Amino acid sequence: CYWLEDIDDASMQICDAKLPYGYEYLGNGPRLVVTPLTDRIYVTATQALNLCMGCAPAGPAGTGKTESTKDLANALARACYV
Repeated sequence: CYWLEDIDDASMQICDAKLPYGYEYLGNGPRLVVTPLTDRIYVTATQALNLCMGCAPAGPAGTGKTESTKDLANALARACYV
């Protein structure tokens, strides 16, 4: 998260995607352990958001798709309804 002095606002930057900080308080929930797979889904989902597209993680049950999505929404301070 970066504070941009010229516009007096915060911005989230992942790779080449720059998203405004959402200021949505989601509580003090548990955090995920960052693995290469969670890092990959973060980059992919962030790039999809940057292009105004959606993202639908696919895979077997119990692999953390929902948790990864909710954790990314928490990092971006955006509401996430699953």
